[in-house]
Amino acid sequence: MTIEQIQSDEALRLREFPVARDKVYLAHAGVCPLPTRVHDAMSNYAAACTGGDQEEFMPPNLLRDTRQLAAGLLGAELREIALVGPTSLGLSFIAQGLDWQPGDNIIVHGDDYPSNVYPWMALAEKGVELKRIEPREPGRIEPEDVFALVDSRTRMAALASCHYVSGYRIDIVTIGRELRLHGILFCVDGIQTMGAFPTPVEHVDFLAADAHKWMLGPCASGILYVKHEAQDRLKPVVQGWHNLNCPDFIAQETLDYKPDSRRYEAGTANLLGIVGHHASLQMLDALGLDNIAADLLAKRRRLVPELLAKGFDVLHADAPETNASGIVTFSKPGQDMASLAEQLGQAGFKVSLRMMRDGSRLIRLSPHFYNTDAELDHLLKRL
Repeated sequence: MTIEQIQSDEALRLREFPVARDKVYLAHAGVCPLPTRVHDAMSNYAAACTGGDQEEFMPPNLLRDTRQLAAGLLGAELREIALVGPTSLGLSFIAQGLDWQPGDNIIVHGDDYPSNVYPWMALAEKGVELKRIEPREPGRIEPEDVFALVDSRTRMAALASCHYVSGYRIDIVTIGRELRLHGILFCVDGIQTMGAFPTPVEHVDFLAADAHKWMLGPCASGILYVKHEAQDRLKPVVQGWHNLNCPDFIAQETLDYKPDSRRYEAGTANLLGIVGHHASLQMLDALGLDNIAADLLAKRRRLVPELLAKGFDVLHADAPETNASGIVTFSKPGQDMASLAEQLGQAGFKVSLRMMRDGSRLIRLSPHFYNTDAELDHLLKRL
C-alpha cells in the first residue's frame, strides 16, 4: 500500500480510514481518528485477553518492536527509546530527573503548548530560571533567537519541533549542534512532527511525543527518547518492578536500574495502547516518512495560495519548506472565526479553532496523507 494508492482507490481509503466516510478530517494536530488496522489490532488483542492473562496474549516482542519502530522514525537507537505514555509525562520526567542547581536557566518559548511550558516552570522551586524566547512572529523560532539567550548558566533549551498553532518547524539540527558545542542540553517536544516529518535527534538529548496526533495511534501511548550518553545524567523519578532489577519479583537491597532507556519504564506497560501504537508505526514505516512529509507539503502548497486569494491571512504563508509543516492556520480580519469553524463542522469538516494570547481566534487545518485533493478543494469551495 502506498500513499498514491490510498488517495486514488476510494474503496481502499475508506476501508483503511473509516472516518473519511462521514467527514473530512483535518485536525490531526489535535487528536487523530484511529485507522482500521489500529482498531483491529487493539480489538483483537482485547478480545484475546478476555480468555486469561493479558501479558500471555501480548504479541511476541511487542515492546521491543515498538521501540525499534519509534527509533526508526527518529534515527535513534533501540536502547534510547522508552514507552512511557503522554508527552506531558515524558517532559516532566526530564524536568524532574536532572540535577538542577539554583541559578541555572532554561530557554523556553512561553507560547508553546502548555505541556512544554509547565514542567519547566515547576523548577522554580529549585531555583531554576526561565529565559523566554519572544519570536517576531507567532511560533517562528529561528536559531539566532535561541543563541541570543545563551549565557554561562544556561543548562538547557526546551523547544517544540513545530509550533502547535502556527505550524512553524524549527531547525533542530542547527540549534542542537550549536547547543552541544556549548555543553547545553537540548530537549524537544516532538509531538507535532513525529509521524509527519523527519525529526532528527543526532544533536538532541531528550524528546517526548504521544501517538495520538500524526502517528495515528491511541492516546497516552507515547515515547520518551533519551540519548544514550545522557542516560546517566537523567535520573529515573519513578521506581517499580520493571525498571529495576528484581529477579523472581523479589526486591533487592540496592536500586539496580536497567542499563538502557527501560530504566524510565517503572511498571506494567500500557499493553492495549502499545498494541495500537505498534500497528500505526508499522503503517507509517511501510509508507515511508519522507513520502508522508512530501505529501503534506504538497497539500500546503495547494491550500495556502487559495486561502490568500480568498482574503484570509495565513500564518507563515512565506515559510520555506524546510520550516513548513502539515499545519495551515488562517484568519480574516473582521470575520468571526469561531462561527466559521462551527459552520465548517456542520458541513462535515473537522477543523480546529485555536486562540492566541491576545484573544484572536484562528482556524487550524492539519490534513494527513490519506486526505485527498478533492477533500481540500471541497473545503476551499466551502470557504
